[in-house]
Amino acid sequence: MCRQSATVCLVKLPSPAERSGLPFAERLVRLPDPRHRRGVRHPFVAVLLIAACAVAAGARSYAAIGQWARSAPQQTLARCGARLLTSLNVRIAPSRSTIRRIVSVVCPGGLADLAGEAPVRAESVTVDGKSARGSRTDTAPAAHLLSAVTAAGRVVSQLRVPDKTNEISAFTALLAPFDLVGTVVTADALHTQREHAKWLVEVKRAHYLLVIKGNQPNLHAEVRALPWKDVTARRYDRERGHERRETRSVRTLTVTGLGLDFPHVVQAVKILRHRTDLKSGKVTRQSVYAITDMTAREASPQLIGRLARSQWSIEAIHHVRGVTFAEDASKIRTGHGPENMATLRNLAINKLREHGHTSIAAGLREMSYEPFTHPLDLLGTTP
Repeated sequence: MCRQSATVCLVKLPSPAERSGLPFAERLVRLPDPRHRRGVRHPFVAVLLIAACAVAAGARSYAAIGQWARSAPQQTLARCGARLLTSLNVRIAPSRSTIRRIVSVVCPGGLADLAGEAPVRAESVTVDGKSARGSRTDTAPAAHLLSAVTAAGRVVSQLRVPDKTNEISAFTALLAPFDLVGTVVTADALHTQREHAKWLVEVKRAHYLLVIKGNQPNLHAEVRALPWKDVTARRYDRERGHERRETRSVRTLTVTGLGLDFPHVVQAVKILRHRTDLKSGKVTRQSVYAITDMTAREASPQLIGRLARSQWSIEAIHHVRGVTFAEDASKIRTGHGPENMATLRNLAINKLREHGHTSIAAGLREMSYEPFTHPLDLLGTTP
């Protein structure tokens, strides 16, 4: 059953090996066609594949996807499996309205699962949300999308958070289908919830590293009051980039037996960041506190520091979608359009990084040089 509705969204749930190994077109076969059988002209998988290729070539809207489809040569349409007019032996591209209708009604949970990368052997998975600001209407708020991303910057899946709720209600639904045994799940302070910690450790057999802020005032006060000055387990890291210099100090302290009121907590963490703006010379200092169920032997200060920085991977994804793909300016609003277009952007990012592109903007430019061959090669569509 779909995690976002009461309908069946996948004909068969793919295994982690199938998710990572099968070409995108072969994965799409597992999605049921939501259209009524009468009047169907264009193959369901072909329309979604055309949309994915157009997005990988830089398309940002339904109009741009439709223009890509109209301009595609016969060889490209054949690789996508577009409709064949047998009397003339000619491939017919779907119209913009056809693309819009299908993208807006296809199950977002199933599409996101098929387009994502399974977190097999991933050291950590980070959970965070982003709003598609342009999808806001006079009567409805902007679509808020909760995503899970590995430390390597690969999107696992995403779910749209139901209106009038928040990310907390979608946390377990997002991660439930995946094998997280031994994986560290990191999240910001909003998800520092007792039930989340119990579920991760007891049900998924995973670990957690959760930030503590003012939304948990008692727990935050208890962690701040710990004897941090006496801690000897420390790690220092220094970095320079983005016109700033940063020094981070990571301290870990075993808290078992200290009465910290949180399920399965073993260590507390204090991260002290000193940042110097190289232009203005302004120095800022920030202390961040976190908790984890991992022991000192399982998680050293060096590992904790690396796991804490993995949170930046999901922020990078959100930045790329918002700036490079202009997601925040997109006016796609109807049906499941906002979340499904975000999934196609996530797919393009995953595939570009899989093929060695560290800069997504540069990767999209390279796709645009041969827009009717490179995106299909990227998605593994055979000639």
